[in-house]
Amino acid sequence: MAEPPRDIFRLSRDWLSVQEVVDSVSSSRCGAVSVFIGATREDQVEGRKVIGLQYEAYEAMVQSELSRLAAALRARWPSLLHVCIHHRLGWVKVGEASVVMAISSPHRQDGQEAIQHAVTLLKASVPIWKKEVYDTQESSWKENSECSWSQRGGASD
Repeated sequence: MAEPPRDIFRLSRDWLSVQEVVDSVSSSRCGAVSVFIGATREDQVEGRKVIGLQYEAYEAMVQSELSRLAAALRARWPSLLHVCIHHRLGWVKVGEASVVMAISSPHRQDGQEAIQHAVTLLKASVPIWKKEVYDTQESSWKENSECSWSQRGGASD
């Protein structure tokens, strides 16, 4: 019997394991596992250094939006097998992963295109918000430019 497609989504206040995400999508039916790791980067904003991000989410809605995201990926790339997305909540210091996602597919092209599209959809539609925290102890909520209501004009993060 063929292995059914599987979607795995998790929000976590703990460190994310890339290997756990990769293992969750691995399959003998697939020759490719495409991975994206989004890390908190050190940045300078108006003379202040970013020391970390604080993530919050509308948790009741995240799972349904991630399910919609996975369905949209499969509609566009029917060969995809498994989709896994783990996202941090709470404090994430510079250098740590904020999001880890992996997609398995028989061939690399579909998986690589899908993973790129998944990042865009995640930022545009999943209710997870980030606040930059600076070395001055000031902070600022950041808007994802991919969101339809963004004032930033479509520049990518």
